[in-house]
Amino acid sequence: MTDTLAQLVRSVGAPRYRTATEYVEATLKAAILSGTLAPGTPLRQEELAAAFQMSRMPIREALRQLEAQALVDFEPHKGAVVVGITLLESLDNYAIRSALEPQALRLSLPHLTEADFEIAEEILQEIDGEGDVGRMGELNRRFHMTLYAQAGLPRLIALTEQHLAAADRHLRFHLAASGDMGQAEHRSLLAACMRGDEAEAVEILAMHHRRAMERIREFFESRTG
Repeated sequence: MTDTLAQLVRSVGAPRYRTATEYVEATLKAAILSGTLAPGTPLRQEELAAAFQMSRMPIREALRQLEAQALVDFEPHKGAVVVGITLLESLDNYAIRSALEPQALRLSLPHLTEADFEIAEEILQEIDGEGDVGRMGELNRRFHMTLYAQAGLPRLIALTEQHLAAADRHLRFHLAASGDMGQAEHRSLLAACMRGDEAEAVEILAMHHRRAMERIREFFESRTG
């Protein structure tokens, strides 16, 4: 990996960032998203510090920021490694969500209140102003669960939340690449719910899932292409 890191640093050239941490983060992020650094690649702080010709402190902070974006994992006895997220895993997760979430929405919609809608709108506003992809993933989950929470079936709600939580890793990875949260679809979904239009709300949710799957497929195809 040492030779690969050295080539990466040379290809980026002189730092164009405010801090050494930003420089390291941007360089490694681009390499991970492009597939230049393969899943499972160890990111040893000593090697990175030598390749970037800097101390380990900005290296350590950059790795923590990449962990928050679901691009790096910290494994016991191994340290930081590049994540291994596959297209199949992502599509599998969306397929499960596409089955669970419309049913949760149908059951919940008649029981949603003005207070629920206000909470959902506040979450969307938070997403608009949020730049941290880890926090955006959490807010995305909260928005959807606000609309599903009145379904009245505890196991369905728990399963739905479980798979939304599992999707967070894939969502953060995708957001790191594209930054596209699908906020226009979120707002259309909320508007349909506020009107009590079940058919439109379910169709918008289905479209939201389809477009997300298309975007993640395009992303993985661009990595391997």
